[in-house]
Amino acid sequence: DVQLQASGGGLVQAGGSLRLSCAVSGDTFDHYAIGWFRQAPGKEREGVSCITSRDDTTYYADSVKGRFTISMDNAKNAVYLQMNSLKPEDKAVYYCNAAPDIYHPPRTSGGYWGQGTQVTVSS
Repeated sequence: DVQLQASGGGLVQAGGSLRLSCAVSGDTFDHYAIGWFRQAPGKEREGVSCITSRDDTTYYADSVKGRFTISMDNAKNAVYLQMNSLKPEDKAVYYCNAAPDIYHPPRTSGGYWGQGTQVTVSS
């Protein structure tokens, strides 16, 4: 099994930045693609960004391209999501997920999930 621990959420003004962290444990880190997903109240969960260490492939949702950057630190078994130019519509609970690969579109179920971290963007 894989355990994931997300952190780094908080309250920020529109235009501000946050950096989310996902600590991964329990299995070999490079066996999985690690993704960030989010779910806003009343909306379905959506894939935000994913990365795999096998070939450094990344995925970004159109809504975050150019603003968010995903990265991984293999030595620390951690994946980060740098979120810049945040908008009120980015407000959601953000989850990290471990899946066998990056899927297009990202699969919003299956794999391993961590607990969420709340991101709130004030206008």
